[in-house]
Amino acid sequence: MRLILFLSDCMVPFVIFFVVVFGLLMKRPVYDDFVEGAKEGARTAAGIMPTLMGLMLGVGILRSSGFLEYLENMLSGLTSAVGIPSQLLPAALVKLFSSSAAVSLALDIFREYGPDSGLGLAVSIMLSCTETVFYTMSIYFMKAGVKKTRYTLPGALLATAAGIIVSIFLANCM
Repeated sequence: MRLILFLSDCMVPFVIFFVVVFGLLMKRPVYDDFVEGAKEGARTAAGIMPTLMGLMLGVGILRSSGFLEYLENMLSGLTSAVGIPSQLLPAALVKLFSSSAAVSLALDIFREYGPDSGLGLAVSIMLSCTETVFYTMSIYFMKAGVKKTRYTLPGALLATAAGIIVSIFLANCM
C-alpha cells in the first residue's frame, strides 16, 4: 500500500518532467508551447462561459423553485410501480445537466437517509456511472463546431438510463 501511495505522489511530477524532457529532445520551445497552450485554454474557457452560466442558472432555478420536489411527488406512483425509488429522480434528472448540482442533491439524500442506506448507495453509484449529457454535448460540440449530433443524444440517454437502472440494482433498492 505504501508503494502505491508513493507512486501516486510521484506520478504528476514524473509526467511533467517527462513532457519537458521529451519537448527538449524534440527541439521544441517548451515554454513558448506552454504559454500558447495556456492562451488557447483561456480562449476556450471564455468561449464556453455563456453555455456554462446558462446551464448553472437553469439548474439553480429548477432547484430553488421546488420543481424537482414536485416532479418527485408527481412521479412517485409511477416510479414505485417500476421499482425505482422516487427520491433518486431529482438527482438523476439534474445529473444530465450538472454534476455539482447532482452532488448537492446526493448530499441531501445522505442527510435524510444516510450514506450507507440503500438510497445513499444507489445515488453514489448512479452519480459515478452516469454522465452530464447535456453539459458535455453543449460544451464539446460547441467547441468542435459539430452541428449534426445524429445519434449522440439518444445513445447518451440510453447509456444514462442503463447506468441508473444498474445502480439501483447494485444497491438492492428494487
